[in-house]
Amino acid sequence: MEVGFLNAAILLIIGISTWIIARIIYVIHRSSKPLYNKPPGPLSTLIVLGSGGHTAEMINLLAVMQMDRFKPRYYIAAATDNMSLQKARVLEDSLMDKVELGGTSQFMQIYRSREVGQSYVTSVGTTLVALTHALWLMIKIRPQVILCNGPGTCIPLCVIAFFFKVFGIRWSSIFYVESIARVRRLSLSGLLLYKLRMVDQLFVQWPQLKSKYPRANYVGRLM
Repeated sequence: MEVGFLNAAILLIIGISTWIIARIIYVIHRSSKPLYNKPPGPLSTLIVLGSGGHTAEMINLLAVMQMDRFKPRYYIAAATDNMSLQKARVLEDSLMDKVELGGTSQFMQIYRSREVGQSYVTSVGTTLVALTHALWLMIKIRPQVILCNGPGTCIPLCVIAFFFKVFGIRWSSIFYVESIARVRRLSLSGLLLYKLRMVDQLFVQWPQLKSKYPRANYVGRLM
C-alpha cells in the first residue's frame, strides 16, 4: 500500500514537473511572436519608473507613443522614490485635454528588494516583502503590457508576469528598453531578464550592444 502511494506520488511529481518545463519552453517560444493577428483594442499597460535618468527616458519614450493604444496605464515606482510618480502625473495631466487619453491612469508604489547600502543579510527579509507586494500588485493590475527600462523594481514584476504566463493566469507582453547610458553592456536588470528569456522584446540604442546580445533589437537613439 505504502509502495503504491509512493509510486503514485513520484509519478505525480514527474508529471507536474514535465508540464511546467513544457509550459516554460512554450512561453519562451511564444513570447517572441506577435500577440495578436489583427490590431487589438486598448491594452492595459504597466509602466515601471526608476530614479535618476530612468524616469526621464521613460517619459520621453511615452511622449512619442500612441497612448490611446495603451490604457488604462498603471505607473509604478519604488516606495522611496518621491519624484518619478510626480513626473508621470505631469505627463498624464498634459493628456487630459484629449478625451481618449486622459483619465485612464493610476499611480502606485512598490517596496524595493534592497536599498542602497543595505546589508545582504537584512535584504533577505525585505526581498520577501517586496516579492509579496509585487505579487499582490500583479494580481490586482493583471496588465497586458509591461514597459520597463532598467530600474531594479521591474525584476520581481517581470518574474511574476513570466510565471503568470507559465501557469496560464495572464499573458503579459514584456518590453524592455535599455537605457541610452548603457553603451557596452546591459544593465544588471536587462542582463538578468535577457539571460532568463523573460522579456518578449529587448531594445538597445547602440549597435555594439546588438552585436554583443544578438537577441536584442537595435532601434537607434530614442532620446
